[in-house]
Amino acid sequence: MEWLLLVVALVLGVPAWAWFTQESMLFFPQPVASTAHLPARATPLEVVAADGTRLRGWNAKGTARPAPTVLYFGGNAEEVSWTLSDARWPREWTIVGINYRGYGASEGKPGEPALTADALAIYDAVTKRDDVDPRRIVVFGRSLGTAIATHLAAERPVAGAILVSPYDSMTAIGKLHYPWLPVSLLLRHRFDAVPDAKRDTMPMLAIVGGSDSIIPANRSRALFDAWAGPKTWHVVPDAGHNDLGRDDAFWQVVAGFLAER
Repeated sequence: MEWLLLVVALVLGVPAWAWFTQESMLFFPQPVASTAHLPARATPLEVVAADGTRLRGWNAKGTARPAPTVLYFGGNAEEVSWTLSDARWPREWTIVGINYRGYGASEGKPGEPALTADALAIYDAVTKRDDVDPRRIVVFGRSLGTAIATHLAAERPVAGAILVSPYDSMTAIGKLHYPWLPVSLLLRHRFDAVPDAKRDTMPMLAIVGGSDSIIPANRSRALFDAWAGPKTWHVVPDAGHNDLGRDDAFWQVVAGFLAER
């Protein structure tokens, strides 16, 4: 009898544990440890979300006036100031990075409905600025942020999309990493990017790591294949999930795509 009770406890307890703790398994908010690494051209930027939540990040101004602008959406364990500080961004482009809810100095708690709605609020706020060219907005998503960028591109006019380590749905990724769990039943934050990709007709650049074990190439390819517009597939051969942007070849491909927008 004891073993039967143990089996029942495991069968019911593990899914219950996954249900109640999934936010902590999916989102890893990072604080702003320092801003000393940010370039002098980066100034604080605050956007108020539809529900009043204050989202905070930076606006790294480009040299053009009005400037073409990248809206950057990072990974699930990323504080965006580090990506904004990379010297390899094309200097004529403005780079906007706002930390997700609960990340950096942004208020609130992360979740799929909030993050996708916040992306629209960020776009709407940025395109009203006099120093931004609204006809030359490119969304840039990394890992978790690729689904958010894909959704934004389907809802607002953008000139292009750069997706680094994209995926088709969080459900598919969850099944890969937690095959013993009924992920389809448990997952509340599904980030299903395929329906949005089918509505996206702007050019898209997908960059994947040849050694990515977190988001394997077949999951990136599923999103890539669903994209309705012109698209380019680029592999950084020896890169994994977390070191993809360290290679100068990565930034050369990014710069080449932006130069055509």
